Amino acid sequence: MNHLTNAILAMWTPGPIEILVILIIAILIFGKRLPEIARGMGKSLHEFKKGIKEAKEAKEDIEDDVRDAVGLNKQKSKSVSH
Repeated sequence: MNHLTNAILAMWTPGPIEILVILIIAILIFGKRLPEIARGMGKSLHEFKKGIKEAKEAKEDIEDDVRDAVGLNKQKSKSVSH
């Protein structure tokens, strides 16, 4: 990044006081709904992680199937050669 980009990012990085002010404003605006919002975000994160895990498992299953298919093809070519 160039010097100008670093300067712009430094100007917009919130410090501890700014974060505290943002939290106080969030509590004033959302009040009783904050636990519901946090719960919803937690459920969303859980579902996202579950989806990632399922995608990894599906990828591993496909890789295993491909390895099995390649292994079978190698075995067939060896038996035909002999």
